[in-house]
Amino acid sequence: MTLLAQPLRSEDLLEIHLLFLQLGCASSHCVPSTNQCLNRTVNLYRCVASAILVGMSIKRLDHVSVVVDDLEAAITFFTVLGMSLEGKMPVEGQWVDRVNGLESVQVDIVMMRTPDGHGRLELTKFRNPKLVAVEPAIAPPNTLGLRSVMFTVDSVDDTVARLCANGAELVGEVAQYKDLYRLCYMRGPAGIIVSLAEELF
Repeated sequence: MTLLAQPLRSEDLLEIHLLFLQLGCASSHCVPSTNQCLNRTVNLYRCVASAILVGMSIKRLDHVSVVVDDLEAAITFFTVLGMSLEGKMPVEGQWVDRVNGLESVQVDIVMMRTPDGHGRLELTKFRNPKLVAVEPAIAPPNTLGLRSVMFTVDSVDDTVARLCANGAELVGEVAQYKDLYRLCYMRGPAGIIVSLAEELF
């Protein structure tokens, strides 16, 4: 256990890299070394994982929250995108005031979920206090702060067509990055940028 908490040496990283290369080779024509290679790789992998996890305080990215002025329109946008409604409820109380650093907070929240069940987006509509406007209202991609929320989709063209049919707009245009991705930015609810990525591999 003491070993796992020690800093990982550069020679360990090199050995791990070489072992993975050997393991890939072993599956085809280096069969005699497969078991030994696998055991050494697994042991070193455990060491790496433990070394990385030592001192970590987060478990996962739970969700991203978006404050909107039209909750129903936002639900429609992300439903058309392919997310599903997980839950909806009003929230208020002293604990909400304390978390937000505001008084008399009253909000309606909706949780949307991606098809794989791992990604969640919280849509928040403030009933009190009033929304604070940002300048400019439709911020360009180089605005400070949260840049965009990206989704991997089956087809960029189909997704763009569905969203545009419901009033969404492209920020720029669809572009391809090498032979890996087709990408674009869509303008989503409350002016946020929703990124779409189609894998080509």
